[in-house]
Amino acid sequence: MKELSVVGGGVIGLSVAWRASARGRRVTVYDPDPGRGASWLAGGMLAPVTEAWPGEEDVLTLGEASLRRWPDFARDLAEEGVDPGLSPHGTLVVALDSADAGNLEMLAAYLTELGREVEQLTGREARRAEPGLAGTVRSGLLVSGDLAVDNRKLLHALKHACDVHGVEFRHETVTGLEDLDGDVVLAAGAWTGRLHPALDGAVRPLKGEILRLRPRRGCLPPPKRTVRAMVEGRPIYLVPRDDGQLVLGATQYEAGFDETVTVRGVRELLEGAERVFPGLTEYELVETAAGLRAASIDTMPFIGELGEGVFAATGHHRNGLLMAPVTADAAVAWLDGRPLPDEVAAATPSRRSEERV
Repeated sequence: MKELSVVGGGVIGLSVAWRASARGRRVTVYDPDPGRGASWLAGGMLAPVTEAWPGEEDVLTLGEASLRRWPDFARDLAEEGVDPGLSPHGTLVVALDSADAGNLEMLAAYLTELGREVEQLTGREARRAEPGLAGTVRSGLLVSGDLAVDNRKLLHALKHACDVHGVEFRHETVTGLEDLDGDVVLAAGAWTGRLHPALDGAVRPLKGEILRLRPRRGCLPPPKRTVRAMVEGRPIYLVPRDDGQLVLGATQYEAGFDETVTVRGVRELLEGAERVFPGLTEYELVETAAGLRAASIDTMPFIGELGEGVFAATGHHRNGLLMAPVTADAAVAWLDGRPLPDEVAAATPSRRSEERV
């Protein structure tokens, strides 16, 4: 039986380990705390369309390719024994002032030009869709094709599926690849750049804080779909969970490998969210946390061979959960000696050396 070493036990590493072990590989995952890290703190949005922006068409194409895989990916996980909690309710993006409304119109025009299905709403129509929205909401953009997933249910489902197929977990930090067995997939998130010279400086940590809230008795219920907005230039998202909680994020800034929660970050999130969904000021604050996204040099992940027997699966920025299925498919194709999916061509690690030339 061929061996595979997966460095990193977040959503990408666990997805690769599950898919590879299900195809008969003997897989070992190296991570001091599998199923935690940035994946544990993710909002769970599977929303390539509402993340789209001119100049990032390759990212949109890759995200949509992975989104199409998500229903089967979730079904296969559920058949392994644990449902990952996929939600089909879509995303509502709202604008609070004239500048944001103009940006929303630009986004709608851009997506329509690309042939993506979006529905523009007035402020009244947006509030009819989500009654808890602030009266100051001027307009909205409804993307019904977006999905969401409960990130913690997903991680639990992936770890269970790995256990079903005999994946071994070693709770240790890898600092070099010399002693690893078999082929190697590098999926260590923000730390991956330290493990291979081809990724040195190409993947960096990007800090983000999240809050979890719970409505108290008598409070207005959370929105039934993901709600996104820009508040004074800062992105805000509210993602409901089936257990009634609401995930609120996300700050985003350069802070190295610092994972402390700051007062400023919590204040910005709460103030911004209150302007979008005022009723949450009466919610219970149940969790504050910070994580490190693996940001690439150009927002496109690195998915592809780095050298003989070493495969990169990192740099997914805000889209780790979204792109887990297509990344796992690419890694398994590489392991099998098959061509990688066409959609990951733009994510090749070789693009960095090409840019240098």
